[in-house]
Amino acid sequence: MPTSLKSAPKTYPLTVNHKPVKVAADGDTPLLWVLREDLHMPGTKFGCGAGLCGACTVLMDGQAVRSCQTPLSDAAGHQITTIEGAKALPQGAKLVEAWQEIDVPQCGYCQAGQILSATALLQANPKPSDEEIDGAMSGNICRCSTYIRIRRAIRLAAGLADTTGGAA
Repeated sequence: MPTSLKSAPKTYPLTVNHKPVKVAADGDTPLLWVLREDLHMPGTKFGCGAGLCGACTVLMDGQAVRSCQTPLSDAAGHQITTIEGAKALPQGAKLVEAWQEIDVPQCGYCQAGQILSATALLQANPKPSDEEIDGAMSGNICRCSTYIRIRRAIRLAAGLADTTGGAA
């Protein structure tokens, strides 16, 4: 007889993009993999796997969190918003529109995390200063270095004047 038997995974309730779902998985499974593999939402990206780059950022109850470091058990019972649901939020819709107008992305890999971090910022602070934008976005890395366009898009979505002089 085997010395260890693996028990069946527990079922965890989540609300993802305003839809209730139940996920049967181990509680320590990163939310990132639940979203991508179990719920078939590929917009949330795997970047570093250590919560350092921000590519995997989602909103949990309106707060930006790194889904690669958030266990499913910690996400259970919470409201999760992914890039697929960002446009359903007023700030998210404005940011997606501004991202397109400014033509922010180059490769685009980090942009889902960037937009969700910016959404959390504008939900908490509708008229942020450049310093507040830089502080809120500092955990999101863009290898293409589109930081000036990201700031311009956030300012546009917030209804603030462009202070970059139109520089790309």
